[in-house]
Amino acid sequence: MFNIVLVEPEIPQNTGNIARTCAATGCRLHLVKPLGFEVSDKYLKRAGLDYWQYVDIKYWENFEELQAAFPQGRFFYFTTKALNCYTDIEYTDGDFLVFGKETKGLPEELLRANPHSCVRIPMMGELRSLNLSNSVAIAVYEGFRQSGFESMNKKGQLHRLKW
Repeated sequence: MFNIVLVEPEIPQNTGNIARTCAATGCRLHLVKPLGFEVSDKYLKRAGLDYWQYVDIKYWENFEELQAAFPQGRFFYFTTKALNCYTDIEYTDGDFLVFGKETKGLPEELLRANPHSCVRIPMMGELRSLNLSNSVAIAVYEGFRQSGFESMNKKGQLHRLKW
């Protein structure tokens, strides 16, 4: 299980989609305030469909509060400004995958203070970034791929279709 951290997310649909990914994978979702929407937002609820009961969500007043609560945690900061590719990291159970707000990403001072923990998802050209919910899904599934989808290989979970 991974910890997905959204620092000051702005778009409710993205957060709803990410919550749905967390429900489907058993990841915990950490939302760092301020949020760019109300948690009762209809777009947030619609994007998460009827998965909300399966999502473990924690709210934090700021990123420092989250870090202080997990002093031994391994944090990986997803940014377009990193040398390390997300596939270069060996993820382990409990890691924190940290993503910034849609319009600005993570704060520069946080990235500068943690250069060896910054990772990027490669893209072509001069595009600014991928969609936040897509980036989270890419990162989460790479972590599970590395473990052979161990936590999802329980009978009836990985092979649901029978022809």
